[in-house]
Amino acid sequence: MKVGKRLKGLQTKVEPEKLYDVEEGFALLRELKSSKFDETVEVALKLGVDPKQADQYIRGTVSLPAGTGKKVRVLVFAKGEKESEAKEAGADYIADDETLSKIQGGWFDFDLVIATPDMMGAVGRLGKVLGPKGLMPNPKSGTVTMDVGKAVTEFKAGRIEYRVNKFADMNVPIGKISFSNENIVANFSAFVQAVLRAKPASLKGTYIQSMVLSLTQSPGVPLDVAKASLFVSKGS
Repeated sequence: MKVGKRLKGLQTKVEPEKLYDVEEGFALLRELKSSKFDETVEVALKLGVDPKQADQYIRGTVSLPAGTGKKVRVLVFAKGEKESEAKEAGADYIADDETLSKIQGGWFDFDLVIATPDMMGAVGRLGKVLGPKGLMPNPKSGTVTMDVGKAVTEFKAGRIEYRVNKFADMNVPIGKISFSNENIVANFSAFVQAVLRAKPASLKGTYIQSMVLSLTQSPGVPLDVAKASLFVSKGS
């Protein structure tokens, strides 16, 4: 297959068994760009946690200093003053009865859902369709809040959610390959620092077991976790 040959060719640029430092990793990532479109830079982590344990389920948000490079379409469930607040902050959609029906019918032209606590009863009726797509608002992710204006502003500016899956994996987009080295590294550092701060006190053993950089259409570039953790802890 054509795609298989392309990826195989790119894979030869990644040294087998080597763990790259952060600067080497991002330099190689730029060499791996092979598409005409502006590919997304992603970081994949393997954590040594047990997601079934409540205190080891890693979930949170972090503001990427250089943004995501993507326009985030925000749907807000709010009413009264909070509805006006959301509109002023730039919300793309304010939910109403028609919106509920559209979503139940398969409409998903939005990337994020924010709701005030008093609207969670209405949102809950959409759990079966929003949940599987990872769009269900949650207080831990900052998407259930009375401060909807601030939430809309921050998420549209580059605040992202991260969370571990049932296999203890985490895959997060941190920007575009067109970003400057300074900006993409700043985003990477902000994300990794947030994950390090979320380390459970009860955890025994290695927390971050592996860390891999990749583009939308590239092989992965494995990083040296210890060096990467030291790199971001120095605020580089």
